Amino acid sequence: MIKWTRYLGFTTLVLAVCLAIFIPATTWMHRQVKNAQGIHDSRMAPIILVPGSSATQNRFNSLVTTLNQRTQGHSKLLVTVKTDGTLTTQGHIAPRDFEPYIVIAFENNQDGYNNIKKQAKWFSLAFNELSAKYHFNHFNAIGHSNGGLILTLFLTKYAKQSAVTMNKLMTIGTPYNLEESNSHNRTQMLTDLIKARNQLPKSLTVYSLAGTQTYDDDGIVPLASVECGKYIFQHQVKHYTQITVSGDQANHSDLPQNQEIEGYIQQYMLTQPNQAGVHADISK
Repeated sequence: MIKWTRYLGFTTLVLAVCLAIFIPATTWMHRQVKNAQGIHDSRMAPIILVPGSSATQNRFNSLVTTLNQRTQGHSKLLVTVKTDGTLTTQGHIAPRDFEPYIVIAFENNQDGYNNIKKQAKWFSLAFNELSAKYHFNHFNAIGHSNGGLILTLFLTKYAKQSAVTMNKLMTIGTPYNLEESNSHNRTQMLTDLIKARNQLPKSLTVYSLAGTQTYDDDGIVPLASVECGKYIFQHQVKHYTQITVSGDQANHSDLPQNQEIEGYIQQYMLTQPNQAGVHADISK
């Protein structure tokens, strides 16, 4: 009788231990499946914008205001990534807004290849946090100046660690060869990007926009440096298109407010580019 009692006690203990392990594991598994299903079923496809050096989260305020006046309008979330990887935010993403604008800027917004590499890492941290919170599985991205370099570095180094897909990338006045005006003199950054270009998503569509005041540069970035994007993207992504704009507001700092560039963004980067009866004029 004593042996039988001991056997029952041991069996009860084993069952208790198994349940203590099984129930939390099952709960965790259901939670993971629910989160994965939420991401898979998400209809949200934000437009993520990254400013260049010395610019803050407010860099694209005028652009977003103009686009919202031309289209049905979308909410805007402004994010700044601190040097410790934490985020500060302003604004919000409205319920049932499937194409909000998310601006990601950096506390350390200084120039230079080493800083740009750090910013790409910080962008990755912010991106992972935002995609987990808002459950989107695809997005489009726009980068002005060094913002385009940050997005390109993100694609070649960090993007494959996520299940979220960038469909379209538009870079504006992005110096793929930094300040170098001779494409034969490749900087270390351009060399590294060319070496890593096989990591780019094959389904990606890329628009590289350049501004010119003198047909040599936009006042800061040499046209030849922007054109070096072809060595990174051509024959690596689904589509690569380079577009050059000139005339009014074609200097580097004014490019995000250039009416022609606003038209390209509206026409090529937004899912619903026009209001009923409104058509973007990008022929100028």
